[in-house]
Amino acid sequence: MNSQLQVSKRDGRKESLDLEKIHKVVTWAADGLDKVSVSEVELKAHLQFFDGIQTSEIHETLIKAAADLISEESPDYQYLAARLNIFHLRKKAYGCFEPPALYDHVTKMVDSQRYDQHLLEDYTAEEFAAMDAFIDHSRDMNFSYAAVKQLEGKYLVQNRVTGEVYESAQFLYVLIAACLFASYDKERRLDYIKRFYDAVSTFKLSLPTPIMAGVRTPTRQFSSCVLIEAGDSLDSINATAGAIVKYVSQRAGIGINGGRIRALGSPIRGGEAFHTGCIPFYKHFQTAVKSCSQGGVRGGAATLFYPLWHLEVESLLVLKNNRGVEENRVRHLDYGVQINKTMYERLIKNGNITLFSPSDVPGLYDAFFEDQELFDQLYKKYEADDSIRKQTVKAVDLFSAMMQERASTGRIYVQNVDHCNTHSPFNPKRAPVRQSNLCLEIALPTKPLNEINDENGEIALCTLAAFNLGTVEDLNELEELADLIVRALDSLLSYQDYPVTAAQRASLGRRTLGVGVINYAYYLAKNGVKYSDGSANGLTHRTFEAIQYWLLKASNELAKEQGKCELFDDTTYAQGVLPIDSYKKEVDSFCDEALQLDWESLRSDIKEHGLRNSTLTALMPSETSSQISNATNGIEPPRGYISVKQSKDGILKQVVPEYDKLKSQYELLWQIPDNQGYLQLVGIMQKFVDQAISANTNYDPSRFGGKVPMQQLLKDLLTAYKNGLKTLYYHNTRDGMEDPQAAEPEDDGCEGGACKI
Repeated sequence: MNSQLQVSKRDGRKESLDLEKIHKVVTWAADGLDKVSVSEVELKAHLQFFDGIQTSEIHETLIKAAADLISEESPDYQYLAARLNIFHLRKKAYGCFEPPALYDHVTKMVDSQRYDQHLLEDYTAEEFAAMDAFIDHSRDMNFSYAAVKQLEGKYLVQNRVTGEVYESAQFLYVLIAACLFASYDKERRLDYIKRFYDAVSTFKLSLPTPIMAGVRTPTRQFSSCVLIEAGDSLDSINATAGAIVKYVSQRAGIGINGGRIRALGSPIRGGEAFHTGCIPFYKHFQTAVKSCSQGGVRGGAATLFYPLWHLEVESLLVLKNNRGVEENRVRHLDYGVQINKTMYERLIKNGNITLFSPSDVPGLYDAFFEDQELFDQLYKKYEADDSIRKQTVKAVDLFSAMMQERASTGRIYVQNVDHCNTHSPFNPKRAPVRQSNLCLEIALPTKPLNEINDENGEIALCTLAAFNLGTVEDLNELEELADLIVRALDSLLSYQDYPVTAAQRASLGRRTLGVGVINYAYYLAKNGVKYSDGSANGLTHRTFEAIQYWLLKASNELAKEQGKCELFDDTTYAQGVLPIDSYKKEVDSFCDEALQLDWESLRSDIKEHGLRNSTLTALMPSETSSQISNATNGIEPPRGYISVKQSKDGILKQVVPEYDKLKSQYELLWQIPDNQGYLQLVGIMQKFVDQAISANTNYDPSRFGGKVPMQQLLKDLLTAYKNGLKTLYYHNTRDGMEDPQAAEPEDDGCEGGACKI
């Protein structure tokens, strides 16, 4: 390599290429890492140098050279590449490696309107100096390469047009804490800021994309998930579309309930015209969802829900199907099919399902969510009424059609609406749950809007975060972490703005939170238990019991301090009912673990003082935020020891935690023989989780001679229902490629996904 090559400095000056300077930087990045070669990185990069190369291009070439070397044999290249990238980002943000003083940085960023001005109004220079004293910028060196690329692509405040970056990660973490605890009294808020900063910057707590990207900026909308219900009128449908546009533009993932809309051919205006049916209005919603790019952080995405017994269901089931023409397809939404016990019983008994337009059967749609016995009575009554328009299909044919579309698209989801209401923190007579969100883990009450600022409507928001189980050594550690995350997220509800009145009233009245987990696969591996054989059942029971208990305890303590949520009486908690009272008892047949914590004292405290938050838990996919913590996704088994993550910046390789030590303990996705063990574990989690769980089903056709039998798909669907699962998310099918660097599903915008946290 000719060392006389000229390079262009960041300030435009030209000078000779200094190989020694490059060597020093790569050697610094390799310090303390195992099985990495400085010379190999340099050689791989040198081959791509050219005369006049920019110094920034040299740095990017070194980063890519190190990233390309990430492998099972040499996983530490992910940290070498990350450190080089951190160096590069700091040079871009600050012009040098050392970050400036926090107060100076905040002042500059507020002046340029990139940070919210309240930071300088709420905190003194002395308080910023105190924060500066406990910030540990060396924690930047703990990020993996995939984490740094996600920070760079989605989270750091930047100009997304020019690519300029304005901050580094530790400032991001401490300023999120400062924003969320700004309302606390001065005597204790710095303590909360420090403890929260330590928890998030050491990856014990994981925050969702809207919080990471938005808190500290002037844009104040941080809820990950938004649930919007459409009524059966033009005014309501248009108000729904308007609300979708407002929220998708502010980084939220959308759940849409379109199940009330009457079927094709229904009379309108007293028979003056025939109704066009659901599909044109679903297209209207699709246009609203895709109208905004969410500020370059991710594309708009939504899941739309409808009941299995809707008269148009056979057309609705194939809306994502690649066959057909645009007129009868709405492919850029995902769909959630709503089912209850009556529908499953028809399948088990080889009976028929009768399809109705909700507009023709008074009371049936509401009873579907509010009262299962009433639904069954009304359903049979309307089946026997010959004056009502209906269609009869064999249950097995309808369920098979649904499961075939779920298998072929991977994106036809399932919501068991009875479980969502009978094992719920909400009293279904007062606040029924009628839909979920695009990641199938939120289960909150909604009411249709009749206009965009309808004060009688209800849009549900859920604010997410997660415990990193990989960092938990003792379940008692969850007590402090639960207190921190409940206080932080509850503060956020009051701190953020609400573009739609119906969302503000519901959010401040119910104060719903959804705390989940990441790194569950690593947690199982380091505890020496498996997904498939029942060995993880007891550990999972103890863990999720502790999670729900300590979160409820934290919310109860906050209620004593700041008051219970305004709509607490809409919850089953107000009646003294806890998740341990209403779960599906089928769980006891495969997990006989006794409760470990003092639930009766907690029950008494909740009845006396209430809860600050109507909900506390939801298990989300966490596709993006798990990468920040170098953790495995949510509750899912990894596809390979090295996962290839798709991002807008290209392919990112992520190695499972402690790969060298725990390789033999990990159970990879396609090593798991069937869904039974996994569905048991999710059933155990659902016993305690008060909302729902993003749970997937996975199939390897080679285990069935090339094609998965419909009988197996239906069996797993029934098992999920029997185990108490409220929802089913992805249907994953192995493509037959034996690739140790297994590709993960593409980011669909569902972060905490839009709901990915």
